[in-house]
Amino acid sequence: MRLNLPFLALAALQAASAMALDPPAEVPNDPAEALQELEALGEAAYLEVTAELEEPASKRLRKRTGGSCTLSKLRVRREWGSLTSSQKTAYINAVKCLQSKSALTPSELAPGAKTRFDDFVATHINQTLHIHYTGNFHAWHRYYVWIYETALRTECGYTGAQPYWDWAKTAITGLANSPIFDGSATSFSGDGAFIPDKPNLELGGGLGLPPLVLPPGSGGGCVTSGPFVDMVVNLGPVSLDLPGGLVGVNPDGPLAWNPRCLKRDLTDAINQRFANATSVLKNIVLPSTAEVFNTMMEGVPGSGEMGVHGGGHYAMGGDPGRDVFVSPGDPVFYLHHAAVDRVWWLWQLLSPSTRMQGASSVAGTRTMMNMPPSDPTTIEDYVDLGFAGGVPTKIKDLLKTTGGPLCYVYL
Repeated sequence: MRLNLPFLALAALQAASAMALDPPAEVPNDPAEALQELEALGEAAYLEVTAELEEPASKRLRKRTGGSCTLSKLRVRREWGSLTSSQKTAYINAVKCLQSKSALTPSELAPGAKTRFDDFVATHINQTLHIHYTGNFHAWHRYYVWIYETALRTECGYTGAQPYWDWAKTAITGLANSPIFDGSATSFSGDGAFIPDKPNLELGGGLGLPPLVLPPGSGGGCVTSGPFVDMVVNLGPVSLDLPGGLVGVNPDGPLAWNPRCLKRDLTDAINQRFANATSVLKNIVLPSTAEVFNTMMEGVPGSGEMGVHGGGHYAMGGDPGRDVFVSPGDPVFYLHHAAVDRVWWLWQLLSPSTRMQGASSVAGTRTMMNMPPSDPTTIEDYVDLGFAGGVPTKIKDLLKTTGGPLCYVYL
């Protein structure tokens, strides 16, 4: 059973400092058992990282990495369902605040970017071909979510941390029963209006590979309730996967203004197949190298596997949820990618000396699936988020969530 861990007292942190992460020898196939193992691993990781911040040696490490993270500054990212109603409301209001502020991206660069929220979407669109199936995928999205979280705090008065979506839980409960998607006032709105007789999704056929066939979801239309029922999606689509193997595009261009409703197509079968507790736990404990970890996370086109990353995106579905370019246009994106980052964080903590520093901590090239062929990613490469915000930062300073500009942990 999951422990109820508050921000721990110093004595408890020091007592936990001798703990080491102890992943299960075998990954359970039973979802409930796998979820228990996953939660235990997450709690041990939380204890280990917070205890490290109390050790004198960590001060030298922070100086070396240019970071200034301390327990007093630490942001603790929690699963959405564990937040109070007031905490959920505060986060939702901050997101809506970003959606009410004017964009910083010049209109000549992205005519469709109308709001501060859209700045993040435009940046993701512009860089998609260099941040997916690449060596910087994890570091780029880690910084991206951090800067988004920081914008919520500094520009919209939010005082909490970025929450995450635990796909392992929704794989058990069903998406519509989740506090994320139940359509209540403290959710992110629920499913889209039901569209009957939708054909299957067929992904990857355009690449000349065997298509990945996915079932349609229980919605498909505009969301019908909750805080984002009137939300306007301004950008895209660029490459929106539609039922029947079709792809939706904005004929006026990816950055042109194309106002439309937020659509969802919740699909429990995808969540249960690709992003269940067993799948998540395997992605953490089985890979021994960054290359294998990345492959499990993003999947291999044509293999029939899409990884937990794709599993979350396609379980959510809809427009822009199933558009790799425009997916941050759905506010749940940031909960989803916080969960992706949490998986990476846990994997890193199993071997920090090789996964949080040095050349072996990254693997891959600088272009999506190395098309066109490009140089290998290195830890000296920069992550530059453009008008979304933040200063260009080297990957090596983003490898540790309590180093460089970062200061957060998951619980």
